[in-house]
Amino acid sequence: MLLSACVGGQSPIPHVHMQTKHTLTHKAFSYYGLKEIKDRNIISQLMDVDPVTTEWCAAFVNMVLKQNYYPTSNEVSNYPLMARSFLEWGDPVNKPEQGDVVIFTRNGSNWQGHVGFYVSTKIVNGQPHYSVLGGNQNDSVSIKQYPVSDLLGIRRASKIMVPAAGLEPARL
Repeated sequence: MLLSACVGGQSPIPHVHMQTKHTLTHKAFSYYGLKEIKDRNIISQLMDVDPVTTEWCAAFVNMVLKQNYYPTSNEVSNYPLMARSFLEWGDPVNKPEQGDVVIFTRNGSNWQGHVGFYVSTKIVNGQPHYSVLGGNQNDSVSIKQYPVSDLLGIRRASKIMVPAAGLEPARL
């Protein structure tokens, strides 16, 4: 599997302090720098969507979950490619930890959204923002800041969402 850090010509990987336990955020980070035009074939193969014609943030999260033997939003929604499908996935929590799935509104829409993996909290212009590792952020897998005021939900893999027998869970 291609790790974006190994591909020549990629953007430099930013220094991000991550906790030492392996989380889904760590697993997702291995795709950092994939770009929807330049890496269109790779993204299409990994996520089974065309990133040029599809909003692919939910497809990215589902791919990371599936590769780590967790249920995806396919199990809880008839619309798994919609970011808001993750509002029914896992367990709701109030305070995010690395590896949690965070869901945001997009442009004030009542049906559109954005989803990714929580990295950290930062203050930007006096307001709290979550740093999110996700797909379809500036047309790539990247880390981007989202205002907490746009947050719709934080979801954590349920303790009953254990990976298939004999496989190592990414986080619990």
